[in-house]
Amino acid sequence: MASRVLSRRPWVINSARHLQSGCGSATRRHDGLLFALRSMSGYLIEEPKYSFLKELGIQKSNLGVFNGKWTGSGEVTTSICPANNRPIADVKQGSVADYNATVEEVRHAWEIWADLPAPQRGEIVRQIGDALREKKMALGKLVSLEMGKILPEGIGEVQEYIDVCDYAVGLSRMFDGKVFPSERPGHALIEMWNPLGVIGIITAFNFPAAVFGWNNAIALVCGDAMIWKGAPTTPLTSVAVTKIVSSVFEANKLPAAICSMVTGGSEIGEAIAKDDRLPLVSFTGSTAVGKKVALAVTERFGKTLLELGGNNAIIVDQDANLDMVVRAAIFACAGTAGQRCTTTRRLILHEKVHDEVVQRLKAAYQQLMSRIGDPLNEDVLLGPLHTKPGVQMYLAAIQEAKTSGGTIECGGKVVPGKEGNFVEPTIITGLSHNSPLVLRETFAPIVYALKCKNMDEGICWNNEVQQGLSSSLFTQSIGNLFKWIGPKGSDCGIVNVNIPTSGAEIGGAFGGEKHTGGGRESGSDSWKQYMRRSTCTINYSKELPLAQGIKFE
Repeated sequence: MASRVLSRRPWVINSARHLQSGCGSATRRHDGLLFALRSMSGYLIEEPKYSFLKELGIQKSNLGVFNGKWTGSGEVTTSICPANNRPIADVKQGSVADYNATVEEVRHAWEIWADLPAPQRGEIVRQIGDALREKKMALGKLVSLEMGKILPEGIGEVQEYIDVCDYAVGLSRMFDGKVFPSERPGHALIEMWNPLGVIGIITAFNFPAAVFGWNNAIALVCGDAMIWKGAPTTPLTSVAVTKIVSSVFEANKLPAAICSMVTGGSEIGEAIAKDDRLPLVSFTGSTAVGKKVALAVTERFGKTLLELGGNNAIIVDQDANLDMVVRAAIFACAGTAGQRCTTTRRLILHEKVHDEVVQRLKAAYQQLMSRIGDPLNEDVLLGPLHTKPGVQMYLAAIQEAKTSGGTIECGGKVVPGKEGNFVEPTIITGLSHNSPLVLRETFAPIVYALKCKNMDEGICWNNEVQQGLSSSLFTQSIGNLFKWIGPKGSDCGIVNVNIPTSGAEIGGAFGGEKHTGGGRESGSDSWKQYMRRSTCTINYSKELPLAQGIKFE
């Protein structure tokens, strides 16, 4: 069956995760065999089961650039369904020339957008949320079809975008500056926040709608315009979301180029990273690619908002409620086929409960095995990996675990008899906490169960990986709880207690430390990253005193 091919282009920016970040959608120019298979198997969009695609404005052939109008002069790419490796529809991507023309359109559109008061911008975002509500089911199905996550997660991703819109509407009337007391009579000292201008947004395949939504809704009420590059393996989601958002601007007689989009491969991402016209680049993807993006943007003194990898751990204390632990671990370790940045990769289990947790989790996984399949089916709990290279990465990790002395307690194989990229959720024991494999993030449903002696050792192991995204402690001890969230506890950006590492709410700031990049999106004061701050001293007197009592006479 048809499969995605690895891009052979330079370092930036296929907007995904490590090996999978190189998995561009197939192109006619590079893959004649795929074109033949495409013709033999037919496109999913032509089948009645997938009629929701047309509800979203998706056609068999789509233009992949929007800058107030739909265009595109780059290669034709085919979106492939990971559940059956069949083509869904085609998208004509953008070229670098398309990108440059789009940036100019966005800059002109920003001149109008920035003049609107923040509450009026909030009203537009409210309407975007309402437009998403109308298309929630159809868009959720597209996310599931193209990415591979189960339908409740696909719908939940759209709901998250809606929730951020609601949050941003309130924020549009609450932006706070500060007024400081001046030491000089007749002077006011205030802090002003203004929009950055036009920003670049690069998102990954695993949340093809929601991560754009985090950036889009907040940046809009801040007064920014934007150019978006989604993952090359989820171009249809990018097209569908852009159609929904642009319809709101058009209905309000505002330039739809305020939210522009260019599909494409590494050449578009590289252009965004190096573009002096974009004061901020928000990048979601692997740590390896994110580091290169950061260097390119920093070289031109731009700002970055980085949401990168996460080698996340759950620590289970000896007094933990094991029923809760097992329920949490099933979703955190295996949900989304292990393709969340917040997926639990390590279970750090107190030696007194290690064996029981592993056995109970194995039993739960065995039940999960029977519910692997087409993510659009209601009874399915586990969909496919996003690409075939992702499957190879999974198998390579399993083999390395065996070679390193690990024991495959459960899973470890490709699911037989299925055309898609289906693998078994896997539990591995017997590896050292500092094994190179354990210390490396593998974007697949593999969890390493580790046995620790005490809480302090567990915290040490939690913190020894390069990334610092999400973490969780299961305990009934108040003392250990406050140690965990304190200065000598978890060094992650998300520090949970008695809940999974995944499934964050939108009201708090989302992001991590160390090699996760340090960026914060969504709630709290994350809006500040989309604005510039000015300290303003205003003299309303008729004198001209200097600060610090300096005399210059």
